[in-house]
Formats: sequence, structure tokens, C-alpha cells
Amino acid sequence: MKKLLIRLTNWEYWPFSILYFPVFIYYGWLALKNRSLFFFTAANPSIEFGGMLGERKSDIFKLIPEIYLPKTILIGKGDLERAALFGEQIGFPLIAKPDIGERGTWVKKINDQAELRSYTETCPVDFLLQELVEMPIELGVFFIRYPNENQGRVTSIVRKDFLKVTGDGRSTVRQLLEKNPRAALTGNLNSEKHKWIETYVPKQSEDVLVEPIGNHCRGTKFLSDNHEIDEGLNEAFNKLADQIPVFYFGRFDLKCESYEELRQLRNFKILELNGAGAEPAHIYQPGYSLIKAYRDLFWHLGVLSDISAQNRKNGHSYWSFKRGFRKWKSHQRYNRLLASK
Repeated sequence: MKKLLIRLTNWEYWPFSILYFPVFIYYGWLALKNRSLFFFTAANPSIEFGGMLGERKSDIFKLIPEIYLPKTILIGKGDLERAALFGEQIGFPLIAKPDIGERGTWVKKINDQAELRSYTETCPVDFLLQELVEMPIELGVFFIRYPNENQGRVTSIVRKDFLKVTGDGRSTVRQLLEKNPRAALTGNLNSEKHKWIETYVPKQSEDVLVEPIGNHCRGTKFLSDNHEIDEGLNEAFNKLADQIPVFYFGRFDLKCESYEELRQLRNFKILELNGAGAEPAHIYQPGYSLIKAYRDLFWHLGVLSDISAQNRKNGHSYWSFKRGFRKWKSHQRYNRLLASK
């Protein structure tokens, strides 16, 4: 009952199909307007399916200058030798994630060779191993640029506040988490890797990171940093986006030392680049108005439509219904495979 009440009174926890129902209706109108269900495939011509879903992270990383990326390697399903060698060369901890991601599924922090072996033996798909970026600020920075314009702009910034507790010298981590409504909706806290929270008692004022993966479903709080958008940040991301072939719409997920250095394109690493399927995730700021959230989603979707239409005029065609439907069905099978293990 407690979990149900939290979900009902905080729209950010509503099921995706319910929350996005009005968005689906607007999307249908845009599809009619563009005379294509898959108009978005022209938004980012260098990314498969425009980056809506099913794109390989390893292919997108090839588009980004290596200087902006953490050390990363693609591991074929079950390739223990290649995975172990990378672990030896880079050191632990590492981040493992499927090459084709799905809302944080199978993303895991790997602490040693034993955990790496277990992950490699059980992960049902090809995956990436990535060095852990030890920088204090994790952001999702949304950038758009119309193909017929020279300059784009940042339209959304979300800062991730990871699930953590502050000790009182008496309570276990589990007991402290029970006071946090967000933790009540984090399902994986009962997993084997979180057994330590049952017995560990943090000292007074000691901060303890409970979940190192920055996904909403893992208890991370999404905070709006839109107040940081200024001319300097826009200029920096225009320079960054200019180095990525025919990229016009999407979100940079990155870690950085500070906003000041990010504006200079210094001391940051891009963890992922999401295309047409990206959300302006600042809307998940606790307390953010649902009406404003829909306004922001509709606006970004309208921009996606306009960019796609301009790119079509510039020679980048929309995918056919047959091709797009085949891709969608393939991704559904892939998701079932991820969920089966």
C-alpha cells in the first residue's frame, strides 16, 4: 500500500505506458504530418534508426573523438579471455553494459575478476566494458541543432543524485533506506549484491553510496540544472556536436569535474550518446509539474519532427514501414532475451 501511494502521488513513478499515453497521441499526429511512422530515422542520419532504439553503443562511440571517451571495449557474448585481459589492463572497478541498452538493464559495476567472469558467463548478449569515470558530477545534456542552421543549443540538463544515505551511528543502511520513499521503489535492493546493507552501520554523518548506477529505476534522483544553460555552455556543445557527423538531436550522458571546465570542454567524459529516443530528463525533478513535463516532451518531439523533415529535404530519407517494423520487432526479441536471464 505504501509503494502504491508513493506511485500515485508522484507521477515520475507512473508506468511508462500510462505516463506516455498523451505523448503517443501527439506522436501519431506527427507521423500523419510526416506521412511516415518512422520519420525520426532521418533525425540523426549517422546513427541507426536515428537513435530511437536498438542502436549499438559501440557504433556511436566510433563517431565521437576518442579524447572525450572513457576506455571502452566491446566484448562478444561469453568471451571470457577478452574480458579478463581488459580487466587486467585497465584495472577495477569497471562498468559493464549491453552494447544495445534498455533502460539500465544489465548495467553493473564490476569490482574484480570473479565478478567479471560471472557477468561474462551470464550476460545473454554482447556487452561493453568501460573504465569507471571517477568524476563528481554526472549529467544528461540535451542538445538540438536544425540542419539548416549553423548553431544549435542546449535545451535540458539533468544532474543525477545517486541513491545514498547519511549515517546516524545507530541504524543499518537498510534502516536508513526505509526512511527514503525513493528507496522503497528500488527493486534490486533485495539482491545478493546488496546483502551488506542489512548489517552495515555507518558512522555519524558518514555518507554511504548505495547504488552506483545512475538510473531512475535504481533510486537515482534526477535534478534539473537548466539554470546552468548559458552562452558558454551552448558554445561548448556546438563545438562538441560539430565533431560528430550529422548529429542534430539527442542527449550526452557524461561525467565532469565542474561546469566551468565543461564549458571549456575540459575534464569530462561522455558515457553515452542517445539520439531520437532520448528524453529531456530534467522533467523528472521531484515536484516538477506534470503539465510542464508534457509541454517539454511535446516541444522536443516537435523539434524532432522538424529536424527529420529538414533532413529529408536534404536527402536523408525516412525508413520504410517494412524496414522500421522489422527493426522494432527485432528489438522486442532482444528485450525478451535480456529479461530472460
